[in-house]
Amino acid sequence: NGVDVARFANAVPIARWQDGTPNVLFVGRHEPRKGLLDLLKAHRVLRRSGERSRLLIVGSGPQEREARRYVATRGLKGVEFLGRVSDAEKAQLYKTAEVYVSPATGGESFGIVLLEAMAAGTAIVCSDIHGYKGVVRRGREGLLVPPRQPRELATAIDTLLDDPDLRARMGAAGRERA
Repeated sequence: NGVDVARFANAVPIARWQDGTPNVLFVGRHEPRKGLLDLLKAHRVLRRSGERSRLLIVGSGPQEREARRYVATRGLKGVEFLGRVSDAEKAQLYKTAEVYVSPATGGESFGIVLLEAMAAGTAIVCSDIHGYKGVVRRGREGLLVPPRQPRELATAIDTLLDDPDLRARMGAAGRERA
């Protein structure tokens, strides 16, 4: 498994989302095992605590309607569903994000999205699951949290959003590892 490191490392952030609001990115199929609803719950926790981050969601899938309904029925602000994007735009989104989050619940053999985020130099919060622990080293490229724990996910995201130096160190470690 590998990615074109230069494509991600040299991507240019998207100006539209460079407005001072921290960006949290999710890239993946909208299905239960990818943990999108857990991420939306974590985003809700963050918003309630005063964190004004923006959640950028890339992808589609069978759980998309449920995810959109969760956002709408709770009046959850700061969530943008971007649908499917080109490979070039995906690389730009990784560079635009302060934090990349992959809250998968299990069944991941590798996690290519983690390697993409690392190549872009983006700090990571991901689930502490077998397939991910072979890619992201705990405390080096990212923070690992137990799956299906939205509050712990929110705490980890908040930790990275509040610590630009930690994000920079993890981003640099990720680029090197990628």
